[in-house]
Amino acid sequence: MKAYNFDDLKGRVCVLTGGTGIIGKVLAEGLAANGVCTAIIGRNEETAVEIASGIEKKWNVPVIGVKANVLDKESLLQAKEIINQKLGKIDILINGAGGNSPKATTQVEKMTKEDAKEMGKTFFGLAMEGFDFVLDLNLKGTVLPTMVFAPDMIEQGKGCIINISSMNSFRPLTRIPAYSAAKSAVNNFTQWLAVHLAKTGVRVNAIAPGFFLTQQNRFLLIDEHTGELTERGKKIIANTPVEKFGSPDDLVGAMLFLLSDMSSFITGVVLPVDGGYSAFGGV
Repeated sequence: MKAYNFDDLKGRVCVLTGGTGIIGKVLAEGLAANGVCTAIIGRNEETAVEIASGIEKKWNVPVIGVKANVLDKESLLQAKEIINQKLGKIDILINGAGGNSPKATTQVEKMTKEDAKEMGKTFFGLAMEGFDFVLDLNLKGTVLPTMVFAPDMIEQGKGCIINISSMNSFRPLTRIPAYSAAKSAVNNFTQWLAVHLAKTGVRVNAIAPGFFLTQQNRFLLIDEHTGELTERGKKIIANTPVEKFGSPDDLVGAMLFLLSDMSSFITGVVLPVDGGYSAFGGV
């Protein structure tokens, strides 16, 4: 019988992209607290190193900050060399880099005939560079790190990949068409890759957070002048049965479970962590 704990994670080497964000930092803490040696990938090397140093000191587990851009394969390959040299072969990859952009966000939720007079506020006014950025960051920013870091796992015949998706991949939200489409693609890629790698010993799953306050969505949910919930924020709370936003800590247990041997027969799933949002019909 397997041990019902996370002791099997001790000493494993994890690469975490998006590790300098609000959610990423908490995931890195959760990994280190359970003995996982972690490489925090970020575009800002100083920030990544600072976060890594603080976590390493707190938990007395090797944690390093490494500069790389998830959309630049060469920079990822250079990062892999550093990680292999300092921590060893990679056992775990968490693709946490992602986010939305105001440039890919419509100003109106549901278009009316009146809105046709100001197309710039609607879907038809979105700039393609904003749309492309969000698609690239979320989808390609998952695909490229997987291409670079997963071969270590193939070589060892064992490993875990977790992609960070979103509940809005299942039920697209108004105003953010690019982000909804990108995260839906992440789900599909997760399932495809899980099948592709099934015989190699590498498992691939995703976590779909519900509504969490992050740097990318704060402008949509909190009024910058009053600090109160926007109308959109109020709608979210009303449609989340637990009636609150999620805390990044709420994702740690799901992550550890999917990485541990306790979930050794689970691959290709997208696990909601959403406070009941997906179960609620609004009535």
